[in-house]
This record gives sequence, C-alpha cells and structure tokens, in this order.
Amino acid sequence: MSRTALRICPLCEATCGLVLTVEGTAVTAARGDRDDVFSRGFVCPKGASFGAVDSDPDRLRTPLVRRDGELREATWEEAFDAVAAGVRPVVERYGPHAVGVVLGNPNVHTVAGALYPNVLLGALGTRSLFTASTLDQMPKHVSSGLLFGDANAIAVPDLDRTDHLLLIGANPLESNGSLCTAPDFPGRLKALKARGGTLTVVDPRRTRTAKLADRHVAIRPGADALLLAAMVHVLYAEDLVDLGALAPHVTGVGEVEAAVRDFTPEAVAAACDVDADVTRALARELAAAPTAAVYGRIGSCTVPHGTLASWLVDVLNILTGNLDRPGGALFPQAATDRTPRPAGPGRGFALGRWHSRVSGHPEAKGELPLSALAEEIDTVTDAGEPVRALLTIAANPVLSAPDGNRLDKALDSLDFMVSVDPYLNETSRHAHVVLPPPPPAQSPHHDFAFNTLAVRNQVRYTRPAVPLEPGRTAETEILARLTLAVGGMHGTDPAAVDAMVIEQTLAKSVREPHSPVHGRDPGELAARLTGENGPERRLDLMLRLGPYGDGFGARPDGLNLERLLAHPHGIDLGPLRPRLPQPLKTRSGKVELLPGPIASDLPRLRQALAEAKRPAGLVLVGRRHLRSNNSWMHNIPALTGGSNRCTVHLHPEDAARLGVDEGQPVRVKGAGGEVTAPAEITDTVRPGVVSLPHGWGHDRPGVRQTHAATDPGVNVNQLLDGSLLDPLSGNAVLNGVPVTLTPLTGAEL
Repeated sequence: MSRTALRICPLCEATCGLVLTVEGTAVTAARGDRDDVFSRGFVCPKGASFGAVDSDPDRLRTPLVRRDGELREATWEEAFDAVAAGVRPVVERYGPHAVGVVLGNPNVHTVAGALYPNVLLGALGTRSLFTASTLDQMPKHVSSGLLFGDANAIAVPDLDRTDHLLLIGANPLESNGSLCTAPDFPGRLKALKARGGTLTVVDPRRTRTAKLADRHVAIRPGADALLLAAMVHVLYAEDLVDLGALAPHVTGVGEVEAAVRDFTPEAVAAACDVDADVTRALARELAAAPTAAVYGRIGSCTVPHGTLASWLVDVLNILTGNLDRPGGALFPQAATDRTPRPAGPGRGFALGRWHSRVSGHPEAKGELPLSALAEEIDTVTDAGEPVRALLTIAANPVLSAPDGNRLDKALDSLDFMVSVDPYLNETSRHAHVVLPPPPPAQSPHHDFAFNTLAVRNQVRYTRPAVPLEPGRTAETEILARLTLAVGGMHGTDPAAVDAMVIEQTLAKSVREPHSPVHGRDPGELAARLTGENGPERRLDLMLRLGPYGDGFGARPDGLNLERLLAHPHGIDLGPLRPRLPQPLKTRSGKVELLPGPIASDLPRLRQALAEAKRPAGLVLVGRRHLRSNNSWMHNIPALTGGSNRCTVHLHPEDAARLGVDEGQPVRVKGAGGEVTAPAEITDTVRPGVVSLPHGWGHDRPGVRQTHAATDPGVNVNQLLDGSLLDPLSGNAVLNGVPVTLTPLTGAEL
C-alpha cells in the first residue's frame, strides 16, 4: 500500500519541495509540492529522479574496513574501532595538522554536513582543511569578507522584483542557481522579462540562459574582471555613480575611482573581445534601470582574477545604489542565523593567518586550496609534517580537483584514510575505512546553508520519509561518532556531541547582552528544547535564538521546532528586505569599498591588461548539465544520456581549421595531462574556445559505480596541473586555460 511523504530535495541548490510516493520503504515516485511555500510545485529532472537516486543498488549499505589490502564489510563498531586506532596515533606522533580533512559539496545539502564538521575540526585541532569551496565560490567569500567583514555575507539578486539583471559566468537554467537559492530560476527569469525587465548574460558560451537573454555578450574566457572594471570606469567617467541611501554606510568611493582609471572600455576591448560601445552600454543600462542587480557565478570565480571579479560585481551594485534595496541585491536572513547583533564595528576579515606547508598558499576562511592537497601529502619539507592521515567527507577530489592522477597516487601513500561516502568512488576506494550514510529518504532535511542565500526568506524542515533500514546508522550519528573517534573520545555516547554543542551555545548566549536569553539559566533553557534526537534539539535551539525565534518565550509568536513541524510545507517569512548596517562586521562598521588586499592585487590585473593579446591557440571552459551535479549522479540511468554527455564542444570555424569532424575522437592536452573525447561541433561556443563538462572520468579500477562505468567520460581536471590559482582566495583556475586539440584517426585511436 502506498503513501506520500514530503521531502526537500537535496540534489542541487534550488531546494525544491517534493511529494514522494512511498511503497513500503521504497520511494517509487517524486513530484513537486504545489503547497511548498518556496518552490510552489517546481521540480527539475534531478528531483523527479529522487527515487532512483535513493535506491541506487551501488550505494554501500555497511561499513568497509581494509584488511589484508582489501576493503571488506564490517560492523559499525569494528569500523569506528579502526578509525580510532588509525587516526589517533598520527595525531599523537605528528600533531593534529598531519591529519587533513576534505569536505565535499554534498555537505551543504545535509543536516549532518551542516551541524558536525566544525565540531569535528575543533576536536582534531587541524589547520589542514580543504573543501570544494576552493574549486568554486571561494572568491565570493573572500571579496564579501573584505567588503563587509563577513565571508558569509553574500548579497543575492532580488529576482522577483528587479528590473534589470546582469549575469556574468552564470547559467542558472542548467545549474538551477548557485550562491542564489531560487526554485524555478528559469521561471523567475521569464517573469522578469514578462514584466518588462531586461536580462543580460555575459558568457563565452551561448548557454540556455544566454539564449533567453535580451543581450548576450560572448566575452573571452578569463576576462571578466577587466570588463567589470571598465564598467565601473564608465560609471565614474560619465557621472553615473549614485549610492543613494547607501552613502552613509560606504567608505572608499574616491579610492575606487582612482583604482579603475586605467581600465577604459577601449583599453580592455581587445582583451575581452568586447567592443567599447557595448561595455559603455552595459554600464549605462545598469545605472539607468529603476532597480538592477549584478550576479556573478562560477565562470567568473574560477579564473585568474576571480576575487577581483567577485569584488567588482558588488562594487557595481554599490555604485548604482542597488545593494541592500528591493529589486537590487540584498542580504537574506535565514531562520537559523545567529541572533542579530547591534550594528557597529566588528572584527573584520583576515586572510593568510597561516599558510600551506609546501607552496606557502595563504589560508582563506580557514581553508587551504584543494589544489594543494596532493603536494601536502607527497612532498617532504622542513616546514612541518606532511598530511599523513586524511578524512574525506562527501568528497571526491580525485575527479573534482586538478591533476587527479597525482592525487590518486598520493592517497595511496597515506598512513590512514577515512571516507564518509555512500559510494566506493574514485577517492573513497583508497580509504582504510568507508562509512556509508543512508539514502536521503532516510534522513531529515533543513537547508542551513542555502537559506542564507535564498531569494525569499522562508523556513522548511522535513523529517525522514522512511525509517532507517536495519543495520544503517544515521549520518548525524556517523559524524558524531567520527568526531569522538578522532578526538580521543572513542566509545563515548554520540549524543554527548550534541549535548556539548547545546551547552556551549546556551552558555555563550546568556552572556550576550543583545541575546533574547541574556541572564537566564542555561540548564533551564536546555530542558525546554524539543525534538526526537540531538540534531532536532540543536535545530530547535537555533530557531529559538534566531532572528525570527521565540527566544525561549521572550517572543510568544516566534519560531521554534514545534511551530515549524506544524507547517509541513514551510513558513514564508517574506521578501528580502534592507538590512544594512547590521550585517557589516568590518572594523570601520561600514562597507570598505577598496580593501587593502584588493588594492594590492589590482596591479596584477593591470599587468594582465598590459600583456593582453589575442591567444593564438584554444582555451578551455567548463560546462554544466541540468541532470547532473558535479560527479554525483552519473550512476543514475535516468540522469545520463541525451545532452548529458562528455563531449568536447568546438566551434565550426575551429573544427574546419583543425580538420575535425562531428563525433570524431579528439585529444585535448593541457599543462596537467591529456584526455580523449568525441567532438561535438556547435556554434554555442565562441571561436577559440573548447568546452568539456565537469565530473566525468569514471574509469579507474576499484570503483563500484556500475552504470557510470559503462560511459565513463573523461576527467577535464586532468588537463590542469594545479599550479594556476587566484592568489587571494586560493581558488583553482578552471576556466580560460590554454589547451591544444588534435583530431585522432586510424592507429592513433
């Protein structure tokens, strides 16, 4: 007999509400929840395939422990005994920094990934942290930290009210949005146009999003910061700067004018391959619109000047008066945010508090570049111990980071490795212990991270749609037990981790004058928390102390877990609203428009302008598919095939020049290696550009992903050697890198 259950989709950043059809303990169908307060019934192919993702037969069901060189099934007790026995001796002999931690993208899609990694890092005391952020959005965190004093204070476009939207390096019709949580992003863009608004897309590819645009600017890859700087120049040169209500909250306006003086539209035209008149039109249209927002994403982050490009996106929003106003770019406020503190100066944001051991890369937001992981393992220096033990949590850096072949070898040299992963994939196959979390239907869901980036304030929570299978362990318990095992407390009740966090949070809250529980008894407050388990009690705590919370009775109509559970389709908290100066945590208490590290990096951009010339060869850009999310979903038959293929996109002019035919195998070679894939000739890429999708390359031995192995594709990141980084953020340069392409025939195949 079938039943239905609600679930928030965890398969991309859109966070759509789903209605699952459940037969016994199996999810047999999924559709959009029309009553969901945020997504209103929208669903993409990934959400519709929730059941297939959930029931993938290749998902691991029990822990694996390496014995006599082979990974074999084990009990949970045996697995955590092995973790404690493998990690603790490394810590005790070589120190905590000899243990590395890699956090992958899926962590931001789960309750466990939001609640436990920081506790685990605290228990370890390691500075050897690497995450997917330095392959993606770290430039935005760094620029936001420098501008606003908080690396997580990211302003998102007010999609539903803006009159003019400029997208640079973003393709939300296929990504569903990123650093901008918006169910039905395509529908919101169509609504923008229907109400008379303007959509402009800057992208070297004519993506599905670009096809929808009123204006598509096919910029040369990697030139984003130059184009944006020229637009800022135009605002000053034509007296179009108008901060409006922002003026009292911003410093450095005059300094920015001087900083962009060299970046005239004519000066950058050749480097960007964008006519100066087009650049002027972009700036004038932005300034003239009643409301407008500039939004940059991965294409503008994963380039040599990613932090400068991310900074300039916000500079444009600020100089046109569109930051922090309806229809512009605003700061969301999630229900689980910390209690808002009074506006005023903060501690600011610092870079380079420590550096990587081998190449001396500065930390950013507490992280080291994931591109540097291999050398931190395989290179001996006098600067400290190499990484000898590694914890990878929902991460597959062999595919997602540059030069996976080197990392593949480095992982084999580790003293000990633990992977928390549902699959035996290209990375976890090296582990000594694999701890598999249950399928998503057996887990609760709340979007801790993505609600801080949502285009409308709302709050939703869904409990597991089906109970845990016998022999399964909740992902929250896995990470709690892992924390205890690596922190020297193996065998302690995992509930102690949640109890400790609750105790510490309440002890701090009652001391804060602006807290709704200031001066109250922490023990009495803890006793009032509700929930079926520790994670739910922590969610209840965060809701009660948050900006909409009940303050443990101080605001009777405020949020708590019980009220949220009474609204299974979520609670709408209203449109985004102006919040400045409260979110600012800079030392001045204002937006610091030209921070020191940015000013110090601008000469590098001027040098790039001085050296700019039309590349003689080809440059590489990535590609996103609607039916995939990095390397997660190539094992699901319903989500592969069709347009979701690993092919080399090549412009017809380049194909004719190189003698390449449609479907012909071509060898693409970069600094890190070479790959061979079939050519797909298309004018959706501009001449001089080739495109390969990210996340493929499922052909390594020992991987247990049956369907993915039937059409493995190639790993685009093997074309990179990991040496190209944005220096401020440590972000990998994945786009605009030189490659060569050779058609293969006959004996070469």
